[in-house]
Amino acid sequence: MEPVEQSNDVALDIIITNVVSVFRTRCHLNLRTIGLEGNNVIYKPEVGKVLMKLRKPRITASIWSSGKIICTGATSEDEAKLGARRLARCLQKIGFKVRFSDFKVVNVLAVCSMPFQIRLIEFTKNNRPIASYEPEIHPAASYRIKNLRATVQVFSTGSITVTGPNVQNVALAVEQIYPLLLECQKTLM
Repeated sequence: MEPVEQSNDVALDIIITNVVSVFRTRCHLNLRTIGLEGNNVIYKPEVGKVLMKLRKPRITASIWSSGKIICTGATSEDEAKLGARRLARCLQKIGFKVRFSDFKVVNVLAVCSMPFQIRLIEFTKNNRPIASYEPEIHPAASYRIKNLRATVQVFSTGSITVTGPNVQNVALAVEQIYPLLLECQKTLM
């Protein structure tokens, strides 16, 4: 993903670490058959699912007998779609009448480093009730952006973790929180 340009010309690299997507096969899947005939699979009958891994793109899929498949591990929305299509093709080769449908990216996780450290207590006080900081429970302050459906975890080191429904919302969340973090930056002595 390209860097986000800010008003004071600071380029921040947003690194997408995980894209979670979901799709349907529109047919019933026999998990035992997938477990016996599929490649790179782990059959978990006690949970009622099969885990299938792809090497390229590096994706892990949870497959249920209803035909619902959840893919995790991709590093872009395009890679998630490509991986989902490859999984569908693998299932077709085993012998199922799979039709790739209802593909949707449901979650994107990204990390970003600010070029400064942050005073978390001050940040939380300035942005209540949207921001919360419980140092005894978690070392990061949590900041929820309702309209983007994104959550930002802010660490005192300047590192932030952003979770949102898609890549655009994650980038917008970083743009929106940057000025708030800038006013709470630690001054170097």
